[in-house]
Amino acid sequence: MKTVGVVGLGVMGGSFCGRMKELGWRVLGFDPNGHSLRQAKERGWIDEGFADFSSGLNQCEMVIFCIYPTLLKDWIAAWQSHFAPGTLLLEISGVKRAVMEPVQEILRDDLELMSIHPMCGRESKGIEFANPEIFRQANFILIPHEKNTASSIVKVSSLAKDLGCKNISVLSAEEHDEMIAFLSQLTHVIAVTLMDTHENEHLVEYTGDSFRDLTRIASINEEMWSELFLLNKDLLLKEIEQFQTTLADFKEALKNDDSRTMKEMMKLSTKRRKKFD
Repeated sequence: MKTVGVVGLGVMGGSFCGRMKELGWRVLGFDPNGHSLRQAKERGWIDEGFADFSSGLNQCEMVIFCIYPTLLKDWIAAWQSHFAPGTLLLEISGVKRAVMEPVQEILRDDLELMSIHPMCGRESKGIEFANPEIFRQANFILIPHEKNTASSIVKVSSLAKDLGCKNISVLSAEEHDEMIAFLSQLTHVIAVTLMDTHENEHLVEYTGDSFRDLTRIASINEEMWSELFLLNKDLLLKEIEQFQTTLADFKEALKNDDSRTMKEMMKLSTKRRKKFD
């Protein structure tokens, strides 16, 4: 039986454990939080759990890291001596440029690190919100490094299909971070700022689906997302500025009673949105 280790048993880590177990892997969980380890064990998602990282890592042929991106380099530096030679390491952080190179520089020569990004994260945090089903029909992005082997790329692509992912894409670290700045990070910034715009304890009594849909992701893990924003600061700032420009165009049209411009903007948004339906 193949053995996979999952480091960090939050929403994504717990979901990976559950899905890998369903796929027939022997799953080892690694987390200093005893509660998370107990929850994973009780749900049948892990075979063994380890709060002490000096145990169990040498049993894994693959290890998936589901920890905050700023923790990864130090974690690898502290514990990579415990990996078996040839272990394939997968990291799922939401940004890549600031994460991949620093780790590659210190990684043992007989280990391989590949960056991936299953596009199925959740706004909630903690293993209580983990669900093995989140991978089904999700998009999956591979961000290979020049040190990655062709066989590992094929292996991880096959794993993505086994997880149930729909579209499997390959991007460079730069392309990934540009994409994520717009599709994910900017949308979270908009949701947060929209939610922070008005303070009204009675809003919940009046709102309809439009406000709920727009602000669903405003319930946010502030520790992780502030890290992600800062690690991708240059590209996110560009996207915010572009959004401000487009918003200013709409504002100007409204100010000038320019219904034609507003309608054209709405037609364009409708056309583009249909591609997601």
